[in-house]
Amino acid sequence: MVGLPEKGLFLGRVWRAGIGPSVVTLRAGRVVDITTKAAPTMRDLLEQPDIAGFVAAIAGEDIGALDDIAAASVEPVAEVTHLLSPNDLQAVKACGVTFARSMIERVIEERAAGDASRADAIRAKVAGAIGDSLRNLVPGSEQAAEVKRLLQAEGLWSQYLEVGIGPDAEVFTKAQPMAAVGYGASVGLHPISKWNNPEPEVVMVVDSTGRIVGVTLGNDVNLRDVEGRSALLLGKAKDNNAAASVGPFIRIFDGDFTLDTARKLELTLTVAGEDGFTLSGRSSMAEISRDPADLVAQARGRHHQYPDGFVLYCGTMFAPVQDRDGPGQGFTHHLGDVVTIAAPELGRLVNTVRLSTEAPEWRFGAGALMKNLSARGLL
Repeated sequence: MVGLPEKGLFLGRVWRAGIGPSVVTLRAGRVVDITTKAAPTMRDLLEQPDIAGFVAAIAGEDIGALDDIAAASVEPVAEVTHLLSPNDLQAVKACGVTFARSMIERVIEERAAGDASRADAIRAKVAGAIGDSLRNLVPGSEQAAEVKRLLQAEGLWSQYLEVGIGPDAEVFTKAQPMAAVGYGASVGLHPISKWNNPEPEVVMVVDSTGRIVGVTLGNDVNLRDVEGRSALLLGKAKDNNAAASVGPFIRIFDGDFTLDTARKLELTLTVAGEDGFTLSGRSSMAEISRDPADLVAQARGRHHQYPDGFVLYCGTMFAPVQDRDGPGQGFTHHLGDVVTIAAPELGRLVNTVRLSTEAPEWRFGAGALMKNLSARGLL
């Protein structure tokens, strides 16, 4: 169901019925509550210098089989124990235009001004001029600067190419702390959008010092028409109710699973519609244009600190062009689509597409968390 491998240290969060959010780990297929005064939140747990040793020293409380809790996590309508996103107080950040393939699609969105019916013609023109020439460019290099000059001369330069091959990465806020949803939850589309898609991504998990402690999966729900109308609408296109999905668990780096392993992860994506439509895709971290460590360094440094740490979506090479509703219309979500993002090393992140106005409202923020933990004697 969640599809996690047997080996590895996995950390997550669950909503315990009648109790509230709890930090958990997995032991032999069982979910174990390891919430303590020393680490009442995931933020606090990830600040430990030896995360694995800290977790191993906690006996914890077995609260059930992972499969049972995962099954109860699919759009729960009652007060049941279910999975949450594994991050809590961390800022939720994202990088865009980090793969050549998606870079070209962002240019197409901009040129189409949010009109999906124009995408095919623009795609052919841009691909004819650019092709795969951007794939091996090192962002910020002299070669990249020369490509920029050539494209400007042809009238094909774009703000998306600027962040794709220029020196500065695109880093934006995807969601507020505590706002991300997890495995089984609804993901939300703003009702004004008519052209949108999932974005399967690897998510870096970073502590307050900038140390990358592990990774997880993410769906950076994307409104192509809204962002395509204007880059100034990025916030409206990206940060909506239930529009950020993270999970199912954070895999902590160790001797067998490192940042180098994460650099080679292969993600698969499937979309299964209630209308019988299916879409398959993939995103290979080996094809990313900017190294994940560089993305983290561009997000955090002397210029910007994150005292509660942050999670960082690394972008995707997946850009769906398969027609769904008519020739030349490309792909867009239908309500009820089930989106599965998977990697053998990280499991499966599964969500159902709803409108952001129909997904459960986000009401449990940092203030509510503090009150809950205080009432439980954990603060």
